[in-house]
Amino acid sequence: MAGNSRERKKRKQKKGSIGNVISTVILLVALGVFCYAGYQLITIYFDYKAGTDEYGSLEAYADTNKETEGFVEDVMAENETMGEDEWGDAVLREETGGKEFEQMENPIDFDSLLAMNEDIIGWLEMEAIDINYPIVQGTDNEYYLHRTFLGQDNFAGSIFLDYLNHSNFSNRNNIVYGHNMKNGSMFGILKKYGEQETVDKSPYFWIYTPSRIYKYEIFSAAEVDAYSSSYQITFADSQEFQSFLNLAKNQSWIKSSLQVGYGDTVVTLSTCTGNEATRFIVQAKRVRTYKAVPKAGGYDTPETEG
Repeated sequence: MAGNSRERKKRKQKKGSIGNVISTVILLVALGVFCYAGYQLITIYFDYKAGTDEYGSLEAYADTNKETEGFVEDVMAENETMGEDEWGDAVLREETGGKEFEQMENPIDFDSLLAMNEDIIGWLEMEAIDINYPIVQGTDNEYYLHRTFLGQDNFAGSIFLDYLNHSNFSNRNNIVYGHNMKNGSMFGILKKYGEQETVDKSPYFWIYTPSRIYKYEIFSAAEVDAYSSSYQITFADSQEFQSFLNLAKNQSWIKSSLQVGYGDTVVTLSTCTGNEATRFIVQAKRVRTYKAVPKAGGYDTPETEG
């Protein structure tokens, strides 16, 4: 009997030892997972901060922030800036109706920005929400997906124009991409334009380029399939383009009385939704074109001081 008791005691001790080993392994694995998750969070934080700091430093090169109340109906007249028979591209004329384009001082110091990165093609300013960023264009849609304006590796990436578009925004549909960042940077708050109250606050946004300043009016915002025809850039004829516009109107979450049709050109702003199969887009028609002229007195920026 004593022998059996000793055997049972040994078996219990052995089981206890195995249990302790398993518990220790589980604890170590959990600790490893916790440490890895913490490392990932810290990495993401510093990635966000680096991207935010870099773009924050560019504010010195842009003097935008227009007052919405300053816009009146009589400056909403559309410019006839497109050729009627060119369906692949929009023809940007030097004048409209026999008159030259109205001039506007360019609030962006493009000379300084181009000295930092020759891929810059414009600057996006959205009136109703805090989106105010340079626009770049690469030779593909991958380079700036996870690189900042200065070419630094960063998850935030850049705001960039589709590489298939012309850099002067002259295609029938010009697609601009940006990440849906959780801290609200880049296109992280673009989805606010899916709310009628945001559009009612101001349906306009601006794209500044070195030679032209374009004003756009939003007429559609929606969640779409990642491979939707909303991403079509060129069109065979007016009927195909009208089908594109009909889709934009029909799928929109917002209401707009803006008339869009033959002879118009569109910008589509696109961001991810957290679902790989869908994207959120905002579509707008160009309603005004200005000839950009240098700012009177020059630009008081780090590149031009002294």
